[in-house]
Amino acid sequence: MDAPLDFEFEDPLLNSPVIVKKSKKVIGLDDLLTDHYQEKSKVIERESKRAKAKKKYDSDEDDFDKEALLSKQINECHNQMQELSGEAEIATWGVHVFGNQKPPPVLTLPELGSCSLLRSFMSSELNSLVELTTEKVETFLEGLLVNGWLSKLVNTHSYIEKSIAKWTFYLMLYSSKEELRASACDFWCNILSPRDKTEKLPIRIEWFPSYCELRSALKTYGFLFNYLSQTESIITNSGVRGPPKNIRAWIKFVAACCCVRSKQPVFSASEAEELVEVAVFLSSDRQLEGLLVLLDEFVQSVISYFTDEEWNNSCEKIARSISCR
Repeated sequence: MDAPLDFEFEDPLLNSPVIVKKSKKVIGLDDLLTDHYQEKSKVIERESKRAKAKKKYDSDEDDFDKEALLSKQINECHNQMQELSGEAEIATWGVHVFGNQKPPPVLTLPELGSCSLLRSFMSSELNSLVELTTEKVETFLEGLLVNGWLSKLVNTHSYIEKSIAKWTFYLMLYSSKEELRASACDFWCNILSPRDKTEKLPIRIEWFPSYCELRSALKTYGFLFNYLSQTESIITNSGVRGPPKNIRAWIKFVAACCCVRSKQPVFSASEAEELVEVAVFLSSDRQLEGLLVLLDEFVQSVISYFTDEEWNNSCEKIARSISCR
């Protein structure tokens, strides 16, 4: 009967853990001093870490400044090397085939106002609307040229008279107005462009420019046919250096002339030989670097002007002439 019953094992009061009582520790003066010095050492350690961090930050800033300075110096050296290499490249292959430009010739065409095209217009009823007078002739013709009506009239009549031919040729090679020289160039290229396989040009041209006029235009532009002997004078003399923007129209016109040889021979063999040399030297002038595609077509057009037999006879002569310059 002294043994505990079953439900007595489940009583939490009987199974509660034994509580061990801790004795209170007495804090003395030594303990306080120890804690004080420990806290002080922690403060010193934190200050030391902050100082090291600041020193590292300052060091990083110094490194950044040095890197920036070095990078700047490298960039300056790189730019200088590029400038030097660029100058060397120009000296290697770039030639100056144009010297100072000359004033363009003055065109005097009193017969322009009495050309048949204008006479027929002034006698028509349309003139009552326009009221065309002698003073307005050139302005009126410029409007027809720019708007393409002059080409249409020439194509309709299949004829271009001398005064109109000379006037448009002059505008093409010497006009300072882009609109006029481009329109005049298109006018001539349209006349010379082959429309079929007939033996003659479809339009009868009363006046056609000779090679002398084309060569004279190049001289006016400042082209140096013997440029090596005149290089020093190019650099020292003051003036407007060539070429003018009309050189584009000059190239297009000569190329168009070369394409119509089967219908109308324009140049002699010696003139064509000089044109090949001109084409080569124009391609070597860095001022015309933007016209390389046009110049490539120009070279091909001039070479194709020769027959096979003529080219065999002229090729070596052209090569010698180019090498001697």
